[in-house]
Amino acid sequence: MISICIIVKNEEKLLNLCLKHLIPLNYEIVVVDTGSTDGTKDVAINYTDKVYDYPWNQDFSAARNFAISKASNDYIFMIDSDEILASCDKKELETYIQRYPDGIGRVMIISEYYRDNEKYSVKNQVSRIFSKKKYCYQGRIHEQVVPIEGEIATIYDAPIRIYHRGYDGDLETRRKKTERNISLLKKELEDKGDDPYILYQLGKSYYMQEDYFASCEVFSKALYFDLDPNLEYVQDMVESYGYALLNSQQYETAMQLLGVYDEFAVNADFLYLMGLIYMNNAMFTEAIGEFIKASQMKVYKMDGVNSYRAYYNIGVVYECLGLVDKAIKYYKKCGNYSLAVKRLNTLVYD
Repeated sequence: MISICIIVKNEEKLLNLCLKHLIPLNYEIVVVDTGSTDGTKDVAINYTDKVYDYPWNQDFSAARNFAISKASNDYIFMIDSDEILASCDKKELETYIQRYPDGIGRVMIISEYYRDNEKYSVKNQVSRIFSKKKYCYQGRIHEQVVPIEGEIATIYDAPIRIYHRGYDGDLETRRKKTERNISLLKKELEDKGDDPYILYQLGKSYYMQEDYFASCEVFSKALYFDLDPNLEYVQDMVESYGYALLNSQQYETAMQLLGVYDEFAVNADFLYLMGLIYMNNAMFTEAIGEFIKASQMKVYKMDGVNSYRAYYNIGVVYECLGLVDKAIKYYKKCGNYSLAVKRLNTLVYD
């Protein structure tokens, strides 16, 4: 029923763990190598006999569509080599496919990474399950699943959780990875003109490089388009723009997000961001209000924005205002969050 497809290049260190976790599903695995010079293909051959070469042509969609063409089954499960299958309810997945044969299944991608010795965990739903007769990939980079003809029938959340390792690593590692992406995205814009989704991905690439001014410039350009605030990438772009403004110390400019507050205050992530924006503009009462709102929201992407991260920042505000008892109260609500524990140790025990 299902074929798992992967495109790879020089991923011998990551591919083994990826494939190892897929084997228990007992689905066909198709691996397409786009020019590896290490032992990637040797790793792949240990798990599947369906290993193919594809000459790299600067087009991820073309490579993915080639992999799909080599699949024996009608339904495709696309995964990347820097991802590890955490869980999959196989019976339920196949039930969903039978119920929505023309639909697209989204899987939960959990990205875990460290910045400044602090762990972050962010979850997103990404389209990865579909019929090869109905859908294909489009876009040179950060490709999207699109209908071969007509429109998307149904989108459902598949019972699959995946851990993504691609955001981790030091700044130099991330810069090397995103330089290629930036080059391809710029080429896509040159060929097809300004497109908000491609601009969004370009802005995210600059953000990964910590080039926040360039990121802000690109995000700002994309946000001039008439965009649907219900689209996940639009929500993420607005939030990423806000963080890029904060990280580049453009605090007053960040206050402009108040103009889209009603459209985007639908999850804890945006409310938490607004709390940080108010906080950096010394509007402490408003900041506390946003952090409290965030703590009451059930919908979130980044771990902690509706709990310990929100409480921690309330504690910081109260501590800055000299209200130590209130600060301690909120630091204690953070559990084992290391930054809060550090402040508690200073305030209570020093």
